[in-house]
Amino acid sequence: MKKIFFLSVAISLQLITAAQDVKQLQQSARDYMHKGDYANAILILNRVLVMEPNNLEAAKDLGLNYYYAKDYKKSVEVLNKLLDRDDADDQCFQMAGDTYWAMDMVKESEAAYRKGIKKLPNSGALYNELGKVLWTKQDYSAIKQWEKGIENDPGFAGNYYNACKYYYFTTDKTWSLIYGEIFLNIDPLSAYTPEVKNILLEGYKKLFSDADLVKNYKEKNAFTLAFLKTMNKQSSVAASGINTTSLTMIRTRFILDWYAEYASKFPFRLFDLQKQFIEAGLFEAYNQWIFATAENLPAYQAWTAAHNKEYTELNRFMQGRIFKIPKGQYYH
Repeated sequence: MKKIFFLSVAISLQLITAAQDVKQLQQSARDYMHKGDYANAILILNRVLVMEPNNLEAAKDLGLNYYYAKDYKKSVEVLNKLLDRDDADDQCFQMAGDTYWAMDMVKESEAAYRKGIKKLPNSGALYNELGKVLWTKQDYSAIKQWEKGIENDPGFAGNYYNACKYYYFTTDKTWSLIYGEIFLNIDPLSAYTPEVKNILLEGYKKLFSDADLVKNYKEKNAFTLAFLKTMNKQSSVAASGINTTSLTMIRTRFILDWYAEYASKFPFRLFDLQKQFIEAGLFEAYNQWIFATAENLPAYQAWTAAHNKEYTELNRFMQGRIFKIPKGQYYH
């Protein structure tokens, strides 16, 4: 009996040691990858997969290292084996699609993303990538993928960015503004932030280019109509020109009017945030952060120097929270 006990303990210790060795090897591979030494990372990961053939994370890392090393054929070989596994996550499909894209195999790239969406219909990343592939083919159904991504995975920023750009270059005057501002709050440090801020500034000019915002609206979206009706009340303020100062006034009055008439019918986290900034005395700082940086950067820098308390408080607030639209608040 004692022999069986000691044998069992010995086997358990060997298994624990092996598991620890695998974790250490995977970490070493990632260290090499971060240094750009993909050959050593690949060498280690191939040995990890001999020890643990079903290790999904190691296989994903191996495919990624082949991708970074521009050995796309090997990358696809590794990643394709993962796509039919029950535990395949959206990264498997995304990496496979990206690798096919790097090989100019557009059809295969699109198929990988679609296969992933079929398995994981709430993955914003996969909708985003599929939309980008369609867009490069001048297939304007790309917007349907980005909208699906926003609806099913409202915390993923990429779909808001692409939808914002799409709507800005159409006759639509509402959704580039809404999606762009949501993007800024989800990912304020993105490399795309300056571009989106400029779209928002120019988008408000586009919005108020008509004296009557409602007159030519022909669609039947109740949220959009409510938005336009509420903004239309501020046409007189806009008549003097759109800039950071006038937008702060317009948007403050918009929120007050919205909460008086539409907030109960259309609860919306973005407008809740704006109301929160107003109540905290930070709405001017918030509008300066969005619009003044696009309008006149030296003027913004002068404003922050003169209003250091508000600037500091806004930064503290934005760094200390995660912004996300609740899943039920999709109105498009």
